[in-house]
Amino acid sequence: MLTLHTADLLVAGPGAAPLPGGAVLVDGDRISRVGPYEELGAAWPHARVRRWPGVLTPGLLVRGADELLERTYYPDDPYETAELGADPISGAEALAGLSMTESRWGNSARRATQKLLARGVVAVTGRLTVPSVRTAVIRSGLTLLPPAAATPPDLPSLDPFAGRDTAEQAFFGTLEPGTPARFAVFAAPDAEALLKQGATTCVATVIAGRLLHRRR
Repeated sequence: MLTLHTADLLVAGPGAAPLPGGAVLVDGDRISRVGPYEELGAAWPHARVRRWPGVLTPGLLVRGADELLERTYYPDDPYETAELGADPISGAEALAGLSMTESRWGNSARRATQKLLARGVVAVTGRLTVPSVRTAVIRSGLTLLPPAAATPPDLPSLDPFAGRDTAEQAFFGTLEPGTPARFAVFAAPDAEALLKQGATTCVATVIAGRLLHRRR
């Protein structure tokens, strides 16, 4: 099925000229066309249309998945937050007190991947050694890449903009015909405002043509 995603502004990649009223035509798991909505809508009148507020960009990349997913625990809300609190738990001593098992690590990783998708993240870097964690990442749809060559000292973070000077530095790939349909939409007027307002403004995340996150 053809789906036409359109937003107030489209930024196809780093250095690309912003396109007001831009759209992405998705055919299966690939991008078929990128251009003004008026042109694409006229050429493919039977495509399903999804209209989004804000700026549509390539999906985002987060570094340090091994630290985020195998050395940080995300309490199960609401079942554990009364006892453990809602914040992620890290540090050898704190984790030792949780008596972590592989199954528990996998459940934690699943919760973390949902948090990443809710921030427009489509890919992570890191070397995962816990099978249940690796399975959680693969099933989430996120792309797993080798560890980044250099990770800033304040990382890792669920925030894809941590350690970035521009929003474009966090883009994973570009939006062009033939590339994977992997992008996100944020309730921000442009990329500069997105960096300031943060990735939690994400309203939709699409991976392989599937809408994996939509803000309610």
